[in-house]
Amino acid sequence: MTGFYLGEGARTAGYRLVSFDTVGSTNAEALRAASEGHNGGVWFVTRQQTAGRGRRGRAWQSPVGNLAASLLIVPEVEPAVAATLGFVAGVALNKALSAILPEGVVKVGIDGADGEAGGSPARIALKWPNDLLADGAKLAGILLEASKQPDGRHAIVVGIGVNVVAAPQGLPYPAVSLADLGLPRDASEVFEALSNAWVESFSTWRNGQGIPEVLAQWRAGAAGIGAEVAVNRNGDVVRGIFETIDEAGRLVVRAQDQSLIAISAGDVHFGATASVGAG
Repeated sequence: MTGFYLGEGARTAGYRLVSFDTVGSTNAEALRAASEGHNGGVWFVTRQQTAGRGRRGRAWQSPVGNLAASLLIVPEVEPAVAATLGFVAGVALNKALSAILPEGVVKVGIDGADGEAGGSPARIALKWPNDLLADGAKLAGILLEASKQPDGRHAIVVGIGVNVVAAPQGLPYPAVSLADLGLPRDASEVFEALSNAWVESFSTWRNGQGIPEVLAQWRAGAAGIGAEVAVNRNGDVVRGIFETIDEAGRLVVRAQDQSLIAISAGDVHFGATASVGAG
């Protein structure tokens, strides 16, 4: 018995649910459904992944009790517009955690990026392009994947992994779980809130027409705007101040010469790690 349930808002909106006690990868399950011509609107959810993956083919560890959720949708938009769904997912995840975590214990959105480990309230913020931080450590990640269906339409899989009961070990960056923050929750509770929050954020997106509104909400919960940043673009490191994200969702860095550099992809390092090195 998996014990996962869609929130009332998600059920009303017509979303469906496929849940597993354990599975290789929820994204892989969603992509398989896409290849079979599924019309979308279905979540694939588990408490344990054995072959999860993150950006650029990196492994995404998911100990038993954490949340791995992937949503298959088939939006009628161009691929460049569909790429902004990662920001929709980030905003939804932020809203979901705000809904289930006690007020005064968690502060959503921070000015800096490092946080204050062990501080109160815990500081939760979105990190460009697809992470969610708590006290400067990775709490959740988002991965978008696309698949062309038999009828030529493009399906999008929105994968979301949340460290609920445990954070993976041996990573090149700090990671944290809700349990580590003294905020014990069950993966099913997190997912129910997420499924509802997604409906709200996806409605704001409106097939791409509402991208400016989504990006404004993302910025309001973002980590590091105004802080020192280093972005590694396949070995080319750009340093400066994190100015904003533009209307295309690109990270904008103000370089030392005051020029503005728009970055579409890269690994982001804030604060001390930005100063020491981003390799």
